[in-house]
Amino acid sequence: MKLSCTSTMIPGGSFTEKALKLAEWGYDGIAVFADYAEWNKKLLEEVLSLKENTGVTPCEFVFMDPVYGHLMDKNEDIRKKARKMYKDAITVCSLIGAITEMEYEYGIQDPLPLFNPYAQMSVEEKKSFMEMYTELAEIAEGTKAYVLIEPINRYESPYLNSLKDCQIVVEELNMPNTGLLADFFHMSIEERDLRAAIIAAGSLIKHVHLGDNNRLLPGYGNIDWKGCIGALKKVDFQGYLNLECAIIGKPEELLAQTATFLRELIKE
Repeated sequence: MKLSCTSTMIPGGSFTEKALKLAEWGYDGIAVFADYAEWNKKLLEEVLSLKENTGVTPCEFVFMDPVYGHLMDKNEDIRKKARKMYKDAITVCSLIGAITEMEYEYGIQDPLPLFNPYAQMSVEEKKSFMEMYTELAEIAEGTKAYVLIEPINRYESPYLNSLKDCQIVVEELNMPNTGLLADFFHMSIEERDLRAAIIAAGSLIKHVHLGDNNRLLPGYGNIDWKGCIGALKKVDFQGYLNLECAIIGKPEELLAQTATFLRELIKE
């Protein structure tokens, strides 16, 4: 297992500056979260040369924009803009061999599903989602990139809240360059047993997001990280453990400490 951190968590004026700091603190990769409106050829060239210039691999790539999370939006114009943005992100991933993630929807649910957990897509909704996923995954075919489904908790997405729900979709789709992204913050809300969920998903897990149950750094909440890392080892997960969470304190100190904490768990 390798360690990575989301670019927005790292102090610095450029992706290169951030990656150099990660290398100093003991990280192997960086998840590049780029502003879609500001994306240009110069930034692309910087991302393409990150590994060579810093020793840190851009293992995940995501575009940030108000249309993020709107792949299945009921508004056709918003839906088209979102899908174009995701396709552009997958194209970048295809160049660098990175993963990107997708979901049915990402945003605060209104009304909140307080008494209706684990909702399932209708037949028509599932058909539309599978068609969209196929369209995105085809872009990555023949490359080292992956287009992964990330289970999102019920308060932020109406469907595909658990690893099992997403696993069913990936297995039915049966396409290369697809799989699961296991996010421990979302899992802490939706999964009854985090370790059992990981073991059940097995080799379909291609990437991991780390955030404690309160979305702080690992070890600042109540998730059993020793057990969860052990479960990932049991399924022979060899990918990146990427921090995607909040920091209370100085990133320069806490990110270095977290790397040491995670390395020790991996060695056990």
